[in-house]
Amino acid sequence: MVKVYNIAGTAAGEMKLPSIFSTPYRPDLIQRAVLSSQSNRRQPYGADPLAGKRTSAHFRGARRGFGCMQNREMARGPRIFGSSPGQDFRERFAPQARGGRQAHPPKIDKIWAQKINDKERKLALASAIAATADAAVVAARGHKVGAELPVVVENDVQKVSKTKELMKILVALKLDGDVERASVRKVRAGRGKMRGRKYKTRKSLLIVVGEDKGVCKAARAIAGVDICTVAKLNAELLAPGGHAGRLTVWSKDAVEQLAKR
Repeated sequence: MVKVYNIAGTAAGEMKLPSIFSTPYRPDLIQRAVLSSQSNRRQPYGADPLAGKRTSAHFRGARRGFGCMQNREMARGPRIFGSSPGQDFRERFAPQARGGRQAHPPKIDKIWAQKINDKERKLALASAIAATADAAVVAARGHKVGAELPVVVENDVQKVSKTKELMKILVALKLDGDVERASVRKVRAGRGKMRGRKYKTRKSLLIVVGEDKGVCKAARAIAGVDICTVAKLNAELLAPGGHAGRLTVWSKDAVEQLAKR
């Protein structure tokens, strides 16, 4: 049995948790499911097949002929001939040459997707759902928990359409500390600062509802907070980065739908 809170933050009743919350903790399967989900979104990329090859450079192997490298102290590679004085005898095409082709460029036909069996994916999802009710796993992920887990709220939360109203509910449930933790942005280390991803934002709580009646619009303005329906629930939402134990708020309708599934 678990307490069911109203939007004022007080206990309004109890309900029995479905058996999915007693699934054994399998971090190995959760990691596989998350990597599979991430790899399926990766877009294949590759170099132009003619990159570095659009040149008239070639190797002249005739001994003592024009363009021969014998006794010139030159490497015997493909070179430009008959061009301007500044470009004549410039080496091209070879991987080690300036302006030459790449030795082993990325190929467009590389398969990035990592497959996973359906039964393993379903077990990983069930294990990630059960991990949201384990206080030790949730605390190890860095969340600030101020309520008993799992947090189940009445269906009135699904009708909230204002961000300030949703924040009042989170304050009443003593979950505002985790939202404040995620609101602090960190400057990324490395080259990513130059590539449009200067800041890193932490992940805060996840709100799972049975049906969206406006709460998705209210939650999208809060930093680090994600929201989804039970039908769209996946392992990556419950375990960002492959680390299970995300602080999750369940609506009563969502828990009932889990029991039916």
